[in-house]
Amino acid sequence: MPPRTSKETGSSKASGSKQDGAKKPKSSSSGGLKKKKLTPFNKFIKQELTRLKEAEPDISHQERFKLATANWKTAPENPRRETD
Repeated sequence: MPPRTSKETGSSKASGSKQDGAKKPKSSSSGGLKKKKLTPFNKFIKQELTRLKEAEPDISHQERFKLATANWKTAPENPRRETD
């Protein structure tokens, strides 16, 4: 059985629904939701990726991320850092 059209279902464009099935983007002011605070790891990775990108612009993002996570193991910001 073929899908029904808007004429058959009785809906109209005036009802406010989108015909193409796309969802309406949510506004940032709805519900008063606040952004989560970044974890120490996320803060470190953000800074470290920026630093590594400036220091070594020729390496891939994947390689930079590997270096950044390796640096996290001994970073002072890491509450579980390995101390040797």
